[in-house]
Amino acid sequence: MSDLIVRIDGVAGRITLNRPKALNALTWDLVLGIEAALDAWRDDDAVQIIVIDAVGDKAFCSGGDIAEMYATGKAGDFTYGQRFWRDEYRLNRKIFHYAKPVVSFLHGFTMGGGVGVGCHGSHRIVGETSQIAMPEVTIGLVPDVGGSLILATAPGHIGEYLGLTGTRMDATDAIYAGFADAYVPEDQWDVLKVQLCETGDVAKIADIAQGLPSGALQKTQAVIDGVFGQDDVFSSASSSSDDVILAATKKMQRNAPLALQVTLRMIRAVRDAPTIETALDHEFRYTFRSAQYGDFIEGIRAAIIDRDRAPVWQHSNVTSVPAADTARMTAPLGDNALIWED
Repeated sequence: MSDLIVRIDGVAGRITLNRPKALNALTWDLVLGIEAALDAWRDDDAVQIIVIDAVGDKAFCSGGDIAEMYATGKAGDFTYGQRFWRDEYRLNRKIFHYAKPVVSFLHGFTMGGGVGVGCHGSHRIVGETSQIAMPEVTIGLVPDVGGSLILATAPGHIGEYLGLTGTRMDATDAIYAGFADAYVPEDQWDVLKVQLCETGDVAKIADIAQGLPSGALQKTQAVIDGVFGQDDVFSSASSSSDDVILAATKKMQRNAPLALQVTLRMIRAVRDAPTIETALDHEFRYTFRSAQYGDFIEGIRAAIIDRDRAPVWQHSNVTSVPAADTARMTAPLGDNALIWED
């Protein structure tokens, strides 16, 4: 069976990720297939709404399928990843600007590339199993797929905290941080999907959605802002005795130092100009260079290939990253920059 199930159901264009054994990890073919469906339905009056979901009970989409990026990058071919990210980011932008309602059902893990597919639509639904995160810094990347825009526009400095630590959000935190819109118990999702396909009426979501109490992020907002809002986040975090910050510092110490420095700079740059285009431009500056000059290959080796969870980053800690290294990863790409053709 196909890894992507595309069909029209009533007045809805239905897109279903179908790689449950791989936690619906996003392949290049899936990226192109989703984009083709959206293009086909853009001017089709019979399609009033887009519904995106996934097969299996563990994940909407756990991220990108990066094994081929590792293999090609290890061999010195950096163009494969660069072309993949260019196509993926075009899809992310297309979902963000899509003229028809895009409803996503984000069960289980929604991480990395899954955020790019599931968290830029107009109506993002979470349930009791939802776990959303941008953990790219753990593998030597930066939050991408337009995720830096969501981080940059999250309340206070929650975005810096989430981007630098890779902390997972449950449904409550995901809604608070701006990664999701509505909580619907998952045993009611099938009924809601039927209603959406029959009517195309997104008001059906509000009819069935439930309110949630304050979550961990909202409760610790002041503490997080007090540290992650500082110019020197890393020194501020290391001097804190608060349990939340101690846990955050422990996570950051495991992550790629260069990626941490760039992530902090990137989120703040996007906050100054909060558009999806700005976000993708800044992200691509790093990902374009990540295999050649960053820690991406080593991060994948440790997490996916050898699975020893013991990456040897090129910098010993975040304070030892030379400004020149950060500048190289964040400089404009010139002729290699993303170009949007609307």
